[in-house]
Amino acid sequence: MAWRCSGSTNIELIENMARNGLINSVRVRNAMKQVDRANYVIDKRDAYEDAPQRIGHGATISAPHMHAHASEYLLTYLQPGSKVLDVGSGSGYLTAIFHHLVSPGDGQPAGKVVGIDHIAELVDWSVENLNKDGLDPALESGEIEMIAGDGRKGYAAAGPYDCIHVGAAAPTVPQELIDQLAQPGRLFIPVGTGVQEIIQIDKDHGGNIHKKRLFGVVYVPLTDQEIQRRSPY
Repeated sequence: MAWRCSGSTNIELIENMARNGLINSVRVRNAMKQVDRANYVIDKRDAYEDAPQRIGHGATISAPHMHAHASEYLLTYLQPGSKVLDVGSGSGYLTAIFHHLVSPGDGQPAGKVVGIDHIAELVDWSVENLNKDGLDPALESGEIEMIAGDGRKGYAAAGPYDCIHVGAAAPTVPQELIDQLAQPGRLFIPVGTGVQEIIQIDKDHGGNIHKKRLFGVVYVPLTDQEIQRRSPY
């Protein structure tokens, strides 16, 4: 039903996704309403379409319903004060949504979201986008940190993480990301080179790993920087 969800404004887009059962949590709905997708895309005319959009350097911003799915599946671990790693953070859109979920204000504990992407130009652009969306105080305080690096290796300096989101499809699940999960913690990652599926990996209090297949997807590959830079778009 994602094709029914496009809107003429950010609020209309989010409400349409909620109406069609793609957003079920009030927390996710409110967080997504605070992040104006027009600040995170190149073609502003299509900002509120429920469709992916190219952002250059071989990268895309996923369709909004995929960001909603990711937020819903990770929601148990996206609590005030939680620590999050967003791998392949691209334009910074989902990083911003995660921030509003783990640092909701109103006297609640502030969490931390680290966005990592191996394309330095995208990292710089994402910082500009976050500033446009009014999140400069979060960047200045360190509640949001944007890093240029190989997300397949995670970012151990700020870990362990209550949850990790990966925004591109890996051939296999990187062990480094599992290692950087907190106990408990959850990883949401698309996996596959032809047929892809979302894998949910939970680490319990004892450090035991539990894997669950969620649904099929089509993502750009999580690959080397050099290969991605050779992409035609």
